[in-house]
Parts: sequence; structure tokens; C-alpha cells
Amino acid sequence: MTYARKLAVTAATVPVEAGELFCESAGEGPPVVLLHGGMLDLNMWDEQFSWLAGLGYRVIRYDARGHGGSSTVTGDYANHDDLHALLTHLDVPCTTLVGLSLGARTALDTAIAHPESVSALVLASPGVSGRPFTDPHVAHHSAQQMAAMGDPDGGAQRFVEHFLRMWVDGPYRDPSQVSSKLRDRMCSSASANVVRHARGLGAGMPRDIGAADRLASIGVPTLVLDGELDSSDISSNAQAIAQTVPGARRQRFASAAHMVNLEDTELFNLAVKSFLASTTNLS
Repeated sequence: MTYARKLAVTAATVPVEAGELFCESAGEGPPVVLLHGGMLDLNMWDEQFSWLAGLGYRVIRYDARGHGGSSTVTGDYANHDDLHALLTHLDVPCTTLVGLSLGARTALDTAIAHPESVSALVLASPGVSGRPFTDPHVAHHSAQQMAAMGDPDGGAQRFVEHFLRMWVDGPYRDPSQVSSKLRDRMCSSASANVVRHARGLGAGMPRDIGAADRLASIGVPTLVLDGELDSSDISSNAQAIAQTVPGARRQRFASAAHMVNLEDTELFNLAVKSFLASTTNLS
């Protein structure tokens, strides 16, 4: 992968309604946009960004509103409209979207709200707008997060720890059973978001389009990737997409929970590479 590190990376700030998004791009060829998970940032795609550019794609990754280097939330907003504005600004008329968790949720909403902008979908550990969370593990740690928000003494640290328990460890593992390197990396990203965007908590709500009832309308090639150690909510989401989106395929990773691109990078990359080869036309 030495060649990938030599690729030029272009950073930009793109205006969107009542805010701006920070993005990076590299490579030339068919466009691929990487959408990160909630509480994280574009750096969660380090293992895929330069690698995909080196394969011959124009790869774009960005921080969603309220994350990383993008604007803090100040009012209601729509992630799918933010993404569409980003694509318009970057002159990307149609692209493959690769999203994890919140990123997959945004990708689905965009494919429904702006179908002309999406050529294919890779949905990892997918969220689906309109589908509630019911897993007791998720419910418990979500409640603990809410409680931590009201504590000025160590509340932010506990908030992040419950995020890690939900979306890094998952319901089937103790923290000691998870890579400390992965846990520390996700903790660092989530902690930075809490510090940078704390004033945006409760300032506005994301608008979605209720994709749960509209999955059958999606008409582009779709690949679903999820880990067997993830919550039952994510597994149910992945199953619903695979069964309802016409022609969708699903692949599961036995040794991974929510962060499939980081826990089983080699197999994840192989699945993405094969899918892109079948859906894009590399010159």
C-alpha cells in the first residue's frame, strides 16, 4: 500500500444550509463517497480512503454535521440534503455511497430522496430511518448516556464509555475482549466530538424520510455488510434491507460487531472491491 500514501489529498469546506461540511478527496475515477458512523468522524475510513483511491476511484469522505470538523448543530437539519449539497458543490452528479451505521442511514435516505445522485449502495452495520431500537443492550446504554449528560463531573467520559459499550464492544463482549487499539481510537474520536460539539446537543433534530417503509423503492445495486456480534437491532436492519431492496445482497462477518470495516478490514475491503468492480466502470 506504499503507493496509496503518495496520493494527493484535497481538503475543502463545503457550504450547506446554516452550516458547512469538512471533506477530503483523493484519486481519480468513478466516485465513491464514504459516510462515517455517529459520534465518529471521517478518520474511521483511514483503512479504506487511500486504498480505494489507489484502486482508481475518486474517493470522498466528509464529517457529517455535528461531527469532526463540520458545523455544530444549531437547528433542525437533514443529513441526506447535506450530502446532496456536498455532491452538487463537488460536481459529483452520481456516486456510490459507502456508509456505516448513521452513514448507512444517510445513504439510504439519500437514495430515496435524491435517487438521481446514487448509483450503488454499500450499507455496513446499517441504521434505517423509521426503524426503532429495541435491543435491551442498546436501551440500557442509551439510558445511561442520557443520565451522564446531566452530570457535570465526569459525565462526558461516561457518555463516551456507554457509546463504546453499545457500538464497539456490542452485546456479546466485555471491553477486555475487544482490541484495545480499536477501543482507544474510537474513544478518541467520540471524545473529540463531545468536546467540540457539546453545545449542539439538543439544539436541533435530524430530519429523515422514514426509509423503513420505502426500501422497496430503491433501484440501485445494494450490498449489506454486518457483524454477527452486533446488536439485534442492526441485524434486523440488515435483514430488512436484504429482503426488501430489490436484488440486495448481504454478507456477515463472524468475528466483528458494529465497526466491521475496522474489525475485519481485509474481508470488508475484499467485499467492497468485488462489489465496486461489478457496479462501476473503471477506465
